[in-house]
Amino acid sequence: MTVLITGSSSGMGKTTALFLAKRGFSVYAGTRYPEKLQDIKEKNLHPIKLNVSSQTDIKNTLMNIPKIDILINNAGYGLVSTIEDLDENQMLEQFNINVFGVLRVCKAVIPKMRIQEQGIIINISSFLGKIGLPLLTLYNSSKYAVEGITDSLRYELRDFDIRVHSIMPGFFDTNFARENLVTNKKTFDKNSPYFKIVSTLTPQILNQINSGNDAILVAKAILKIIEDRHSPARVTVGEKASKFIPMRRELSDEDFERRVREYYHL
Repeated sequence: MTVLITGSSSGMGKTTALFLAKRGFSVYAGTRYPEKLQDIKEKNLHPIKLNVSSQTDIKNTLMNIPKIDILINNAGYGLVSTIEDLDENQMLEQFNINVFGVLRVCKAVIPKMRIQEQGIIINISSFLGKIGLPLLTLYNSSKYAVEGITDSLRYELRDFDIRVHSIMPGFFDTNFARENLVTNKKTFDKNSPYFKIVSTLTPQILNQINSGNDAILVAKAILKIIEDRHSPARVTVGEKASKFIPMRRELSDEDFERRVREYYHL
């Protein structure tokens, strides 16, 4: 089976690409930086240059891949900023990659799957796609949007035997905190009116990411979804997701917010 993964140069994407390639899948590892994967000696792994912010680039790249059985939308990053400090470009770019990138790749891949009358789309979301946190408003809302895309596409593609799922990871020990978190300078200025919440929450989040679960758990969850056509619409992976998602379902909005504030000392 042929797999296309976006955002494959590091973290969950790279781990999953290698994991599936070693199990016999033909994996096209899409990334803006394919040179980062050139040293990997794995015959089933094919690094390709793929920019999810350009529909033209996606279309041209996928012309060379005649069949795609599985699409894993993984490309994304996190913006850390208050709403007050955001500028227009930061807002647009967060959604351009995390949300519109998913839509663009789906738009290009779905016709191939529809003609095949089968396929699997797995969107890498986040447990933060179901709960809010301060300073991560843009990232959270982009993942909420990915969850909405997943739910709607399940209806839209059902008649063509195209399955659509999302994976909601918790905090994982990848390069995300070092390479995929973008901070707003105004928010992190010591004279910011939000400095108290920044100095309280940010160290906790960074520590939880850097000491988080191994990305191989996400790769194994993806394989399980591929192998089991009766897999649920969304799967949580990792300690934080397993803690917060059930709690979110059980509590009222007010009680859940109180628990989060207590947990993070906000």
